[in-house]
Amino acid sequence: MPEDTSNENQSLNLPKQSMEILSHSAAGRVHAPRQIGLSSSLNEILAFARKEDASDVHLSAQNPAYFRKFGRLTSMTSDILSAQHILSLLMEALPSETIKKFKKTGDLEYVHTIHGYGRFRMVIMKQRTGLELVVRLISMEIPRFAATGMPTSCASLIKWSQGIVLVTGPAGCGKTTTLSTLIEMINQRRYEHIVTIEDPIEIVYEPELCKITQRQVNMHTLSQANALRAALREDPDILVVGELKDLSTVQLAIAAAETGHLVFATMNTVNAVQTISRLIDSFPLEEQQVVCNLISESLRGVICQQLIPKKDGSGMVAAYEVLLNIPAVANHIRKGTIVQIENAIITSRSLGMVLMSHSLNTLAANGIISEEEVRERSINDMTY
Repeated sequence: MPEDTSNENQSLNLPKQSMEILSHSAAGRVHAPRQIGLSSSLNEILAFARKEDASDVHLSAQNPAYFRKFGRLTSMTSDILSAQHILSLLMEALPSETIKKFKKTGDLEYVHTIHGYGRFRMVIMKQRTGLELVVRLISMEIPRFAATGMPTSCASLIKWSQGIVLVTGPAGCGKTTTLSTLIEMINQRRYEHIVTIEDPIEIVYEPELCKITQRQVNMHTLSQANALRAALREDPDILVVGELKDLSTVQLAIAAAETGHLVFATMNTVNAVQTISRLIDSFPLEEQQVVCNLISESLRGVICQQLIPKKDGSGMVAAYEVLLNIPAVANHIRKGTIVQIENAIITSRSLGMVLMSHSLNTLAANGIISEEEVRERSINDMTY
């Protein structure tokens, strides 16, 4: 079954897309098999991956099928896949227009939906040995705040009416899930207009108290920057940006925060100090002092995270670093003494700030992760 009709129906070729959706829906419900092999359909492989608690699926020519489970990549079949077999899997599961686009470009990102098994973000590519498909399993439900393990101070970041909140960490660490938890808290508590700009849309929100507009880059808008500019004229209260990727997006996000909107965004940075430095360094040198002043006023907080395998092998657990923009932090940003922010986090633990090394050490002390994981993942020289 292809992506949900709410996205497809907004394309310019509505009748043809609608027929594609109907034709692929006719296959009926999918049931997760007990095991997978060359006879398995793509939907069966993905349903099986969901049942096995995998986070990612890798199908590539001249290789077996691989699942990533609890951070470890493991082969799931003894059979070797061919490029033609992978193409057949894709052609059976996806709309023909999507396949045509992939054949033309050689790269495609797509969100696939299977009734009863949720949404799957696909990256399809051509490479040296043939075709390759990498699939990220999107969480089927938005976790409640208490279930995430986030420090309680993170909940205070949704109270603001304007400013910018950043969720950061390496790829695959659960930033989208954390962001969706915060947005859903707002959806349950406030009467606001939320506009999301994503590439692609992963979590589909059901409006509760909020009105929610979700836009996908390259489907509903030409670019992230275009969508951000347009959003400012769409009477938004809250803007959600999938990722701050370039200078124009960073500029627009900060401008939106300065003009009375609450902005949530993600970045691929490993700690709070690096996050703020990356924001400032995105701008030309001659503009950075002004930018420091803007960020010191508009930043509300930074949540950095890592996903770590549990010591007992039963799953993954998140470790968090939390920065709140208290006056001492804002002063360091204005003065450009960014490296001193780590000390501000340490001395302000009572206010809800957490250093990543402390989070890692706490998880190890409680027997949840190994000391080896702490040594490999700690990114701060100081522990406390």
